[in-house]
Amino acid sequence: MERFDTVVVGAGMAGVTCARMLADAGRRVVVLEARDRVGGRIHTDRAAGFPVDLGASWIHGIEHSPLWELVQALGIPTREFTVGSFQAGGRPMEHFDGSGRPMDAAASERWISDVEAVDAALVEQIDASAAGDSYLVATERALDASGLDAERIDEIREFFRHRVEEQCGAWIGDLDAHGLDEDGIDGDEVIFPRGYDELPHRISSGLDLRTAHVVNAVTRRGDGWTVRTVDSEFTAADVVVTVPLGVLKSGAISFEPPLPAAAAGAIERLGMGVFNKIFVQFPERFWRADTYVIRALGEAGERWHSWYDVSSISGIPTLLTFAAGPLGRHLQTRPDAEVVADSVRALRALYGDVVGEPIASWVTRWGDDPFSAGSYSHLPIGASHHDHDALAGPFEGGLHFAGEATWGAEPATVGAAYRSGHRAAERILGRSVDLAEFAMQAAERTADRAPRS
Repeated sequence: MERFDTVVVGAGMAGVTCARMLADAGRRVVVLEARDRVGGRIHTDRAAGFPVDLGASWIHGIEHSPLWELVQALGIPTREFTVGSFQAGGRPMEHFDGSGRPMDAAASERWISDVEAVDAALVEQIDASAAGDSYLVATERALDASGLDAERIDEIREFFRHRVEEQCGAWIGDLDAHGLDEDGIDGDEVIFPRGYDELPHRISSGLDLRTAHVVNAVTRRGDGWTVRTVDSEFTAADVVVTVPLGVLKSGAISFEPPLPAAAAGAIERLGMGVFNKIFVQFPERFWRADTYVIRALGEAGERWHSWYDVSSISGIPTLLTFAAGPLGRHLQTRPDAEVVADSVRALRALYGDVVGEPIASWVTRWGDDPFSAGSYSHLPIGASHHDHDALAGPFEGGLHFAGEATWGAEPATVGAAYRSGHRAAERILGRSVDLAEFAMQAAERTADRAPRS
């Protein structure tokens, strides 16, 4: 049995941030990670000779973002890509109408204007919603009041459904009416041409981090805690659990004594969505050179609706599409080749035979991953933003939770994970930790370990 001041469970962004801050303050910390790698739901695959971010991809809004400030301090290169928040417009897009026909500039502008108008009305409907109302109910009320014709309403209805799926990994009828309240984006969005996982790797450099350690029990003993894996035990005064919400909901980790009602209730009420990625590389580009997004509206986009041009990462024509919510769960039961072929058929329905045969592809299955059991958290009907923060604790005896699901201001983001790890460290230390100073220290510590462009 090994003894520490703090045991951190999970080496995602929340876990490595908390552990790094505690270690910098002189505490003896160990990080126990079930996977054979660092990063959690930040997962970069480099097997093809270039990075493919199978998990997190974006920083959603760089203004007033501590995460962005950390990335800048570390000197990690980024690339502006401001459509990761499922926008209707704002960057060059190729729109196709409900029949699969390309829309000209005037039709696209009208569509964007329609979405903006109904979105404004939707805010009012959400504000007036009653307890138990779903996001579907709120959107239908806004659409009914729009005065638009049936075809234009259908296009916006599909857009709202897919927006919820991409932002929450859930069906629109299961999401609380306030489920997207926190979904504001300040400033541009960016992606990582060297791969997102450089960030947690740099932060965790030098930590006592044990991979392939699957925690199955957290037990209070005397004035401390015992954290147990299959063949090891670790004791500490404090424990910080940063595993994804899906793992907590699965019951894979037992807690003794049982979790307080505030934590157990939040875990039960909050939802864990499924959001999977499908990257497809083609021998030649068949879409416009300046296109950020290809988007099919209405009936044409009922199943596959948006493709993002991420060719600049590899230099090979590459589109990224998503299967989220019910579709994402269903496609996890199908072979990769079938999923890719289905998405390519949808592209051929828009572009015809100019769509070549794929030369490479990647398909994720986050809902089947036992160490995440989903992609990120959301608010089902009956849950509230307070549940996110209630889950964070702290709880009696030095039990803490961190991770995106515990940060109510912007859940489901890497920024939330970072901020929650910072909060847990401050609570354990009993003092503030300056994020700007932390960023500069992290940059100095790992400057000689940064990958070269």
